Amino acid sequence: MSEHVVIVASDGVADLTPVAKFMAARQLRLQADAERIEAVKVQGYVPEVCGDAIPEAPARGAIRVFQPMSLFPDGKDDWVARPSGYRSRSAMQRADVFDVMTAKAASNGKPAPFTRAQVAAGRYYRDLVERHACAGIRCSSVEALRSGGGGSGSFIDAVLRERKEIERIQRRIGTGTAMAVRKIRPSKRGSCVNITDQHLVDMVCLEDKPISAVLRAHGWSVRGQTVGALRQALAEVLERMVR
Repeated sequence: MSEHVVIVASDGVADLTPVAKFMAARQLRLQADAERIEAVKVQGYVPEVCGDAIPEAPARGAIRVFQPMSLFPDGKDDWVARPSGYRSRSAMQRADVFDVMTAKAASNGKPAPFTRAQVAAGRYYRDLVERHACAGIRCSSVEALRSGGGGSGSFIDAVLRERKEIERIQRRIGTGTAMAVRKIRPSKRGSCVNITDQHLVDMVCLEDKPISAVLRAHGWSVRGQTVGALRQALAEVLERMVR
């Protein structure tokens, strides 16, 4: 006798037995787990053009695919740029906030929000700060630091050089205000606070936060006007940071 018994009440409405209810609930749980696992796999998806040697890694986050290029001899005195990926495959790189903002603008049919020089300046500042923050861990940072030798003196000199470079960039960023509360009528200010140029750069470049997250963190509403104004302010600061 089957355990999947359906009892029909006098009013004609089907009534499942406890066993049937349990099996139905179990099926729903299995389906939900399958959907969750599939969503996780999608997050770690590796494009076919990159090959199957790269493992799926959902924690990797957003990525961008590119084709490595190198210069190869062309004739006797000339060089030509050609793809140089392993087995002609494309490569993957973790997408930072600049990649994400550029991709979002492209999907909306808009130009890139920042120039290549501005993006390079933001990434240079990020790499410099991260490398300098790890300077206390000698083994992990000595190769990255641009030192002239292997002695302790050269290591300290490299750390000091990078500290001066960070300070130079921060002077270019300045102490100005990207978004000032005073520009808004008191009745509409709410809980928003000023967004300084330095905090804007640090949140975007160092914390990998998009413009919308910077606005929310300072109590501003995320609208086309505020997003555009803060994006323009960031572009101006990045332009000052260009070496």
